[in-house]
Amino acid sequence: MSSATLSLKGRRVVVIGGASGIGFAVAALARELGAEVLIASSREDNVAQGLARLRESPGGAVSGEVVDLRREASVAGFFESLGVLDHLAITAGDWAGGMAASTRDLDLDAARARFEVRFWGVLAAVKHAVPHLAPEGSITLTSGMLTHRPQKGAVLAVGGAVESLAKALAMDLAPIRVNAVCPGYTLAGPVLSMAAERVAAATSRLPVPRAATATEAAQAYIYAMLNSYVTGQVLPVDGGGLLV
Repeated sequence: MSSATLSLKGRRVVVIGGASGIGFAVAALARELGAEVLIASSREDNVAQGLARLRESPGGAVSGEVVDLRREASVAGFFESLGVLDHLAITAGDWAGGMAASTRDLDLDAARARFEVRFWGVLAAVKHAVPHLAPEGSITLTSGMLTHRPQKGAVLAVGGAVESLAKALAMDLAPIRVNAVCPGYTLAGPVLSMAAERVAAATSRLPVPRAATATEAAQAYIYAMLNSYVTGQVLPVDGGGLLV
């Protein structure tokens, strides 16, 4: 890919989950490349804070809206008000209560709730975004390394469902492209609440023995937007975690 193609000028990029973490980094990079960016979150205060941070740096136009992925009516209204968009990235996740759950102690109601935002909410967003997406546009979803590196006591790897969804959508929605990014340990979201020693121990055996920055993870989403020949793929950003 030549440097001449590294531009999103004239493109409209929507990032659901773009008020913080990896989503914020995606929005910031897209703005640097000239895109008009809209960030969305379920909380108005998060949107306001995200917009204030984005506006501290130069770049394309930026705006923000509130959307609740748990309510299809909210999702439908959100996209109806947007008009045409070129790229959609979804990084939103409901991290309350953590991801650990062993089979013996599994609360099935809580387990179902884990899918409410990260799977069903994502599917609602895609459903209502598609009528407004440019034919040459893209959708990028978010998986997670538990899908590929299962751990004892953590059976709820929602990312596996997301990755399968991305591949099915890539076929169903073509020529709109659909991919998923699979971040490893990234200094954003729940990883920021972990003790530094725990993160260091978890990443010490990686070929790149550290956690990713949010910007490093975000670059995969930008790649998925820019490369018009990539669809149905899962893009790991894991420091080589799949090798060890």
